[in-house]
Amino acid sequence: MAGMYGLGRVMNVIPIAAGAAFKFRGASAVTFVCTGNDTFTLTASATFGGSYATPGNIITRKQTCTATNGTAAWAETTQAASNAVTIASGTVVFGVLTSQIADPLAYLKVSVGASGLVTAILHDLTVQRKPANLEILGA
Repeated sequence: MAGMYGLGRVMNVIPIAAGAAFKFRGASAVTFVCTGNDTFTLTASATFGGSYATPGNIITRKQTCTATNGTAAWAETTQAASNAVTIASGTVVFGVLTSQIADPLAYLKVSVGASGLVTAILHDLTVQRKPANLEILGA
């Protein structure tokens, strides 16, 4: 796969992921990039159309930034273990390792309380593919 860029080689992306369920088991981790004054709640399910519930209080690390346009530095912060992250403004990023989610759960969703924005970046893909051959995750 010489000359291949990041998409399909090391990552896959769901640009508008707020409230959108997707399959995550083809990656080692998922990073969620969230903006807006909102609460971002992680849930998981064994099937795409199944019942989504907390995967446990697995989020303790997060990175925050007062800006959304790259003009401020990131800060590493921690929070009490939860399945949700809240910000008042700027950007928050949090990651979920595939190993943190118990089998048979194979689908994740980050829901928002209001109008927050979420991008999901699946990275460290277990199988590399050309972008056109990547698995459709939201099905």
